[in-house]
Amino acid sequence: MRITPLMRRRLANFRANRRGYWSLVIFAVAFFLSLFAELIANNRPILVHYDGGFYFPVFKDYPETAFGGDVEINAKYDDSGVGPLIREKGGWILWPPVRFDYDDLVTNTPTPAPSPPTWQNPLGTDDQTRDVFARLIYGFRISVLFGFLLTILGSIVGIAAGAVQGFFGGTTDLLFQRFLEIWSSMPTLYLLIILASFIEPGFWSLLGIMLLFGWMGLVGLVRAEFLRGRNFDYVRAARALGVSNVRLMFRHILPNAMVSSLTFLPFMLAGSVTTLTALDFLGFGLPPGSASLGELLLQGKNNLTTPRLAFIGFMVIAVALSLLVFIGEAVRDAFDPRKLPA
Repeated sequence: MRITPLMRRRLANFRANRRGYWSLVIFAVAFFLSLFAELIANNRPILVHYDGGFYFPVFKDYPETAFGGDVEINAKYDDSGVGPLIREKGGWILWPPVRFDYDDLVTNTPTPAPSPPTWQNPLGTDDQTRDVFARLIYGFRISVLFGFLLTILGSIVGIAAGAVQGFFGGTTDLLFQRFLEIWSSMPTLYLLIILASFIEPGFWSLLGIMLLFGWMGLVGLVRAEFLRGRNFDYVRAARALGVSNVRLMFRHILPNAMVSSLTFLPFMLAGSVTTLTALDFLGFGLPPGSASLGELLLQGKNNLTTPRLAFIGFMVIAVALSLLVFIGEAVRDAFDPRKLPA
């Protein structure tokens, strides 16, 4: 893919914003590591070497009989399961750094739950004796993935709606504006709570509900760009040559409108993560027991005598949202023609 001189200048301008550049690096590394949460915190080994063969329990279930056991049930690899049998054959087990999944109950805590940090539980446990670090990394992953999906889908709907509204104008624009005024005046958070209370909570159902209101952020920006762009000379010339409206919209005008849209995306992502966190904190988000940042904040609220839980939840959310805001500012500066280097 050939990088144009304009894009090269924009990339240089983005890198010149050191705060935004390093925020992108830190956020990308944290998100990349969270994608491999099963290799960092899990109650299954990453790799088992037994009797000359290699097994990957983190990806596949194996029966106890595969390791010399007598029962056709899923193997447990600690000392109460097939661990001694594996070692008898000269085998070995590679465990993740944290040997607990996000919903595992820790049974050998030094104090009653919530217990303080130990070597086996780096951030301690919550009030249900679940490992906080495991829930943190899984919760960060699902929150950011949810935010990415909501931002991408909402952007597609919002850009398409703004394009139609701005390109055709007239009655179409007037009717759409009245609809947006009514739709945007609804109390979004309360409606989300009401809908989530009688619809079975789940990742995809919650995404669909939030998408009903998460697409309006870009409509005004795209509409303004299309209202301006449809009167450009090259657009009028293309229309005179018989170019279809769809091609005019998405081939000739949309690339110019995408500049303002791209600068807004990091802020939309931050808003999506915040909304999911708020719903989880209020108990109307993901199913009970799911790892989420909002549930971690709720743990801090319910355990005021253990400020560690509230501090961890607050710091993770505050740092993640701050990084996204800094990235958004850097993207905005990169596309600002007044700040492009000569």
